[in-house]
Amino acid sequence: MATRAELRRTMRRRRRELEPSAQREAADRLALRLHGHRLFRAARRIALYFPNDGEIDPTPALDRAWGMGKRCYLPVLFTMMGNRLRFARVEPDTRLDINRLGIPEPRVGPRHWLDALELDLVVLPLVAFDAAGNRLGMGGGFYDRTLADRRHRRHWRRPCLLGIAHDFQRVDHIEPRPWDVPLDGIVTDARTYPPMRR
Repeated sequence: MATRAELRRTMRRRRRELEPSAQREAADRLALRLHGHRLFRAARRIALYFPNDGEIDPTPALDRAWGMGKRCYLPVLFTMMGNRLRFARVEPDTRLDINRLGIPEPRVGPRHWLDALELDLVVLPLVAFDAAGNRLGMGGGFYDRTLADRRHRRHWRRPCLLGIAHDFQRVDHIEPRPWDVPLDGIVTDARTYPPMRR
């Protein structure tokens, strides 16, 4: 069985090897599935991300969210609190800056950033996942640290969390770590995995 590091290397390579046309087709299929997902439809404030390193592209879903009148946000690195994320609103004309990881962020000051608890839904990228909702991220722990408080809540589980990936990123099993934040579901370009019951 592959180690987490080996699995991460393999999946990152596979998604980077996708042709641009295959990436665009996967992004369009993903947007259609997200558009129909009950959590996406119910949310008023949604955080997505700009793709990096071959991640499935949620920007067609971002366009759909704007068309539905939703407020959309992107993660912003917040190094003052132990490499956590905060979220800045993004609109079609928002100016972007490149952060230290090479990822675009909205060019707005910290007073305009939101905490994750102020969002209805966070759509986050996965490196690999299994059908039980266990996930493997890039290894930086940004989302786990940002959403750590959500692990300890039994009733009020805001924000909801949807992981997204190419369907080929599914594996038989990923052993969860104690700090992993459970997902409410996973959406890929090929199917929607049911809500996870924890």
